[in-house]
Amino acid sequence: MKWTINALLIFFFFCIGLASMAFGQKPSFTHDAIWTEIDTFFAPPSKYKDVYGDFRSPLVFYDGKEVKNKGQWRKRRKEIRSQWMSMMGEWPDLMKKQKMKVIDSEELENFVQHRVEFYWTPTEKTQGYLLIPKGGGVKPAVITVYYEAETSIGLGVNPHRDFAYQLAKRGFVTLSLGTKETTEAKTYSIYYPDIENAKVQPLSMLAYAAANAYYVLANRPEVDKDRIGIVGHSYGGKWSMFASCLFDKFACAAWSDPGIVFQDDRESINYWEPWYLGYHPKPWRKRGLITAENPAYGLYPQLRKENYNLQELHALMAPRPFLVSGGSEDPVQQWIPLNHSLAVNRLLGYDDRVAMTNRPDHSPNAESNEVIFKFFQYFIGD
Repeated sequence: MKWTINALLIFFFFCIGLASMAFGQKPSFTHDAIWTEIDTFFAPPSKYKDVYGDFRSPLVFYDGKEVKNKGQWRKRRKEIRSQWMSMMGEWPDLMKKQKMKVIDSEELENFVQHRVEFYWTPTEKTQGYLLIPKGGGVKPAVITVYYEAETSIGLGVNPHRDFAYQLAKRGFVTLSLGTKETTEAKTYSIYYPDIENAKVQPLSMLAYAAANAYYVLANRPEVDKDRIGIVGHSYGGKWSMFASCLFDKFACAAWSDPGIVFQDDRESINYWEPWYLGYHPKPWRKRGLITAENPAYGLYPQLRKENYNLQELHALMAPRPFLVSGGSEDPVQQWIPLNHSLAVNRLLGYDDRVAMTNRPDHSPNAESNEVIFKFFQYFIGD
């Protein structure tokens, strides 16, 4: 009798799956199937389990008191963000109600590509690309950030950086943004109110611009405002990391090999540069590693002297999920700082909120990107 009941249950769920596919819907088990493809990335190897290194715990207030419950974490979270915003410079007011202007449109494959324009700072407009899958209904969305907007829609020279294009084909509304003009000028970032007298560290200002992009995207009728993520690679990885950590309306995030914590011996983990966290008036330092002859200026040396590092910002994501798509700048030992975010999530009662993949090269590849796409499908997809 037991075998008969099990057989009937299997047949019942099989019929549900067939019916769902017949009506063009995903079977109910699709979500679980995605999880089985990515679940192994949500825990460190045994070698790094519960290893916290020299990184200051986010679960200890700056005055030394320990965080022991959710209520205390809310206060500690506010303390961390307030301290970092004070050090980096407070943001201007966010622009919550503006709508993007569509400049032109083109039908491509299973989505429509719009070139759009909006204010991402109080004084500066940007142009980007809005990709909207065909078909009705409200959809999840992902903002992609990079040196320029064209790479993410598939027009770049480097492969596997076309996040907006790939996600749009998978049913996500995507908004591709970049700092094309300042990249061409080799100043790379956003300077507010201007490059001669920036009041906000440029990397934080990039995060502010992404927060405004969130609102202009959330105001679109096709977009579910509660299911908007952000992703970027390298420079864009730093940008997406700071944006998602400092602005908690992003539902989830993927950071591709940004260098997730400060490291002064890696030239690409260069938070000390004036376009990130080391802003100083021109003439700027010569680009490259910090040396006695070529020191860092501005906020960055202060952060290092006072033992600040980015594990504190990672913790602001909790309990929102994030994925580090690690390459040469974020190898497997980066689980050591990530363990601090695991600890915060455990305190809040959450598992499976912090993930990392690893590849030998800085550049993303098809395999690492597939995990990124499945990550977004699992946490905010339909």
